[in-house]
Amino acid sequence: MRHQGTARLDKRTKDLVKRLGPDDVAVIDHVDMDRVSAEALLATGVEVVVNAAPSISGAYPNVGPLLLTRGGVTLIDAVGPGVFERIREGDTIEVVGDDVLKDGEVCATGTRLSVAEVERRMEEAKANLGEQLDAFARNTLQYLERERAILTDDMWVPHVDVPIHGRHVLVVVRGYDFKEDITALTPYIREMKPVLVGVDGGADALMEAGFRPDIIVGDMDSVTDEALLSGAELIVHAYADGRAPGMERLEALGVADAAHTWPLTATSEDLALLLAWESGADLIVAVGTHANLVEYLDKGRRGMASTFLVRLKVGPKLVDAKGVNKLYRSAVGPAHLMLLVGAALVAASAVVLISAEVRAFLELMILNVRAALGV
Repeated sequence: MRHQGTARLDKRTKDLVKRLGPDDVAVIDHVDMDRVSAEALLATGVEVVVNAAPSISGAYPNVGPLLLTRGGVTLIDAVGPGVFERIREGDTIEVVGDDVLKDGEVCATGTRLSVAEVERRMEEAKANLGEQLDAFARNTLQYLERERAILTDDMWVPHVDVPIHGRHVLVVVRGYDFKEDITALTPYIREMKPVLVGVDGGADALMEAGFRPDIIVGDMDSVTDEALLSGAELIVHAYADGRAPGMERLEALGVADAAHTWPLTATSEDLALLLAWESGADLIVAVGTHANLVEYLDKGRRGMASTFLVRLKVGPKLVDAKGVNKLYRSAVGPAHLMLLVGAALVAASAVVLISAEVRAFLELMILNVRAALGV
C-alpha cells in the first residue's frame, strides 16, 4: 500500500499534533507511545505515522500503538533517528510497504505494525510488568524519605489573587479521558463555579470546553499561547535549585512579570493539588490525574513519591473524577419523549379549562371555521 503526504516532524508528539492534518505524514521519535499521545494523533485525522523509535519497546504493555493501528493509522515503526536528518519539514514523502521514500529514493526503513503484531508485543510486554513494578517501588521508596516534608511540614505556596479559601477547586490534567470527563462535569462547573486550575495542556482542555482557566500551573511547555494570554494567573514549576525554563516562554509572550515560580520536587499536578489544599479549598476535584503504574510509565516517571505523599495530605478533600463520564450517561428514549408530549398536552388542557379568555378565543375560531365551511 502506498501513501503520500507532507512531512511534519517533531520529537515531541504533543507539539506536533498542534500543526498536523489529515494530508500530512507524522514523523515522530516516541518510544513506548502512550494512550494520550495516540488519541491526540487520531484526533488530527492523520493516516500515516512514522516513528523513529520503537512504539512498543516491551518494557510494559503501552496501549498507544494499539489505538493507532485499530484506528486505521499506518504505523511504520523504529525507522531510526537518521530520518530527522534525511527529511525536512514540508517535504513530500511516500510510504511504500516498510519504506519511507523522498524523491523516489528510500530514506528510511522500519516495520509496518499491524493490530495483530501490536497485540502480540503487548502480551509479551506483560511479562515485564513485575520488573517495572519492582524498580518503580524502589525508586518511590528512595525518594519518600527526602520528600516527606510535603506531608509533614507547612508548605509555602505562591500567592494568587483569585480567592480559593472555602471554594471548590477543579484541577484539570491532560490525562486519560480528560476531555470526556470535563464534558460530564459541565453542569457541576456552571452551578458550583469552582476555581479552574489547568495543569499545562489541561488549561487548553478547559478553554475547548468553553471555560477560562483561573490559574495555570506547570512547565509551560505543552500549553498554547492562547491559554497563557487568557488572563489566567500563571505559576511556573521550577527545579529545586530555582531554575524555571518555562519563564523564558512567558517573557517572550510578555506575561512573565505577573507570573510566579514554584521550586518543588514534585509533578506539576502535585503542585496544583497542594496549591488548592494550602489555600484552604473546601473541595478539590481532580480530572485526568495519574494514579497507577501504567499511567506513570506512560508519563516516563520512575517513581511516584511526591504523588503518594500529596494524596495522603489532600485526601480528605480530594475527589478524583477520573472516568466520571462512564459512571452515568443520560439518554432520551421514545418513552421520555412520549412523557414530555403528554405533559405538554396536560398543561395546554389546563390552560384552556382555567382561562375564560382562551375558551372564548377557541370558540370564536371554531365559529369562523364553521362559517367558512357553511356548516
